[in-house]
Amino acid sequence: MDASALSPEPLDTRAELSEFLRTRRARLQPEDVGLPNFGRHRRVPGLRREELAQLAGVSVAYYTRLEQGNGRNVSGEVLDAIARALRLTDAEHSHLLHLAKPKAHKKKRGARPQRVRPALLQLVDAMDGVPAYVVGRRSDILGWNRMAAALFGDWGALPAEERNWARLCFLNPSSRELFVDWEQKAADMVSFLRMDAGCYPNDPLLSALVGELSVKSEEFRTLWARHDVREKGHGVKRMRHAVVGDLTLSYETLRLPDDHEQSLVTYHAEPGTESEAGLRLLASVGVGRGVVGSAPGAESWGAGPG
Repeated sequence: MDASALSPEPLDTRAELSEFLRTRRARLQPEDVGLPNFGRHRRVPGLRREELAQLAGVSVAYYTRLEQGNGRNVSGEVLDAIARALRLTDAEHSHLLHLAKPKAHKKKRGARPQRVRPALLQLVDAMDGVPAYVVGRRSDILGWNRMAAALFGDWGALPAEERNWARLCFLNPSSRELFVDWEQKAADMVSFLRMDAGCYPNDPLLSALVGELSVKSEEFRTLWARHDVREKGHGVKRMRHAVVGDLTLSYETLRLPDDHEQSLVTYHAEPGTESEAGLRLLASVGVGRGVVGSAPGAESWGAGPG
């Protein structure tokens, strides 16, 4: 099947809500939530609907309508109770609210151009020795410095539509070679896209991206079907770089206070480690160059110094 033939239809929020609740319910066992487990012959994985309804303090019929995708008239208090019963994380709780009560104004915002402030791009370019980049909706890479290009690859040599972390992760073999824990990187990437899908179900570029990856990557399809969600945060990544060898780097994701759809992501090594020496060597090699603002739907600001 040709991905280019896919029509970027909006994501069906009713179906998304139904599958999200079903998969969250399936991961819990009665003993996990203090309920008796009567026998081995349970027809469904995880909690039954009536057990979940009991925990949330709602009728089985009410919860069943919600799990069938009908969240139009459900109250915030009921959604909060269901989130507690399902033991949702903060990101999952937020995702549930987006799916059950989508806001009309997000239909228009989903495809608006992504603009990066020139001052922020100057800051990224000035971060010597620290790989840094700006990421926006749909995991589009909007701007980066020379150290990011040296660490992750020459993004400036790619067509604008390919400057996207999800595409790079699943469709570019070099990503599998770079990230030692590629499976975790892939799972995180899909979870981030799921959060975007809940916020912007009518974004045609996001729908097209999900469709393309679903066609081209069986691993993406499997992860997408899990309906896992999480916010970008902080942590540690292990990499195996072709030039400087093994690196263990901490990353920080800093969401911009005046534009929550964009984040500044930085990587650094613990002082005195071989990874710190590896980053210094990478900086001296000078592979790659910083380029900014030319992802799909982005506002171009030109190129950084080579």
